[in-house]
Amino acid sequence: MGSATQTLVLGGGCFWCTESVFLQVRGLTQVESGYSNGQAPQPTYEMVCTGTSGHNEVVRLEFDPQHISLTELLEIFFVIHDPTTLNRQGHDVGTQYRSAIYCTTSEQLQAAQAMVQALDAAGDFSKPIVTEVKMLSNYARAEEYHQNYFAKNPGQGYCLAVAAPKVAKFKKTFARLAKP
Repeated sequence: MGSATQTLVLGGGCFWCTESVFLQVRGLTQVESGYSNGQAPQPTYEMVCTGTSGHNEVVRLEFDPQHISLTELLEIFFVIHDPTTLNRQGHDVGTQYRSAIYCTTSEQLQAAQAMVQALDAAGDFSKPIVTEVKMLSNYARAEEYHQNYFAKNPGQGYCLAVAAPKVAKFKKTFARLAKP
């Protein structure tokens, strides 16, 4: 019998970009765009875009720890976005674009906190990491048109300018973790 999957939710700016990378990663059984850690019970894209719902654009990852570790997922996460900018990624500005790791177990929470501390201590980034590390709360799946957005809209300007370079960076940096 196979191992049980785990769930981890990451906020790395626009979910289209984050999702486009994690869809390329082996060992993931599901990648889904959504919203989390806000107050509204049933957030919509329009609501989240205003920044008033408190939600973050995230990707929900289900993974098999026998094939990819939490550490490897977090390593990818820290390479594909800037964890030192508060409430922004590039031109995307607002609390809905905050860098975040939302955990589903206390073990994940401890491991994520330890990784942030280690990266800060090592000086891997020129500024302190501002990534929010919390337990997952109030998750909602994003509307269907957001799912697999980059694959469905590869010629869209934002995808060409932002998502495509992130996918290329992942494939170059983490070739061993990429799907064949």
